[in-house]
Amino acid sequence: MSDWMNGGDIAFPNLGIYLKDVPRSFSIFGFEIMLYGLIIGIGVVLAFMLISKVAVRDGQNPDDFYEMGIYTLIFGILGARIYYVIFAWEFYKDDLLSILNIRQGGLAIYGGVIAGTATVIIWSKIKKKNMFEMLDTAFTGVLVGQILGRWGNFTNREVFGGYTDSLFAMRIPIEAVRSRDVTTEIYNNIPAGANYIQVHPTFLYESFCNLILLIIILLYGKKKAFKGECTLMYLGGYGIIRFIIEGIRVDQLLIPGTNIPVSQMLGMLLFIFAVVTDVAVRVKMKKKEPVTEEKTEKTEEKED
Repeated sequence: MSDWMNGGDIAFPNLGIYLKDVPRSFSIFGFEIMLYGLIIGIGVVLAFMLISKVAVRDGQNPDDFYEMGIYTLIFGILGARIYYVIFAWEFYKDDLLSILNIRQGGLAIYGGVIAGTATVIIWSKIKKKNMFEMLDTAFTGVLVGQILGRWGNFTNREVFGGYTDSLFAMRIPIEAVRSRDVTTEIYNNIPAGANYIQVHPTFLYESFCNLILLIIILLYGKKKAFKGECTLMYLGGYGIIRFIIEGIRVDQLLIPGTNIPVSQMLGMLLFIFAVVTDVAVRVKMKKKEPVTEEKTEKTEEKED
């Protein structure tokens, strides 16, 4: 492959893939539509389609999720943006109006998950629904949104990792990425005379891992041990996925005053919480199991 790439090109050299002029947006009647937003929109539609099927399978009313979903979507997007801005305040403090511009990205998944989960809990309380059952179903849709949403990061040329020459190494023209995402390591590995960076496609790693997690949850959901277990599987599964992948990314959001990636720490805490809670619930259920007929007979023999 050539050492010089056009501004819109993206390549995976070790896979022999070269994509020319990958657009960030397109125009309809003079109105520019960002692919990032379009992909998220498609993800939302597919998410609700899957949620409806899971709801029917589990004896729930799909209409409940459409009603709840409107509020969850609104507050989820607000939460995702607020979370991102809080931990990337240095980039917004001198231009507050830019906080309103989400067309170029800047939505943090964990912010959306936190706000969305809170919305489901409140809605369930108001409507007198089982919130654990609602969350179990809703998180299958969340995963669909995450799987597709990461490809919006691909078209935006963001959410990538450090330098690599691995099988899935990705090349992007340096002019197409944010300067703050180009680390010293990445810059030092730019070949002489080349105009591209070569990095880990962490968006691809996370999208694939989320797909595997979704399949596991869908298969296991038919025989889950208790309501809320699929929610714990999501929190723990995505938590460990994010913990690992966040360590590779270059655009980490850090806890103020530290070098600790907030999403990496949160991912590990959620993983630990999910495992401990699942074990605790199972132990509690075990203690509540009814006495078996065999044990009853032995007790009666002793009494005789």
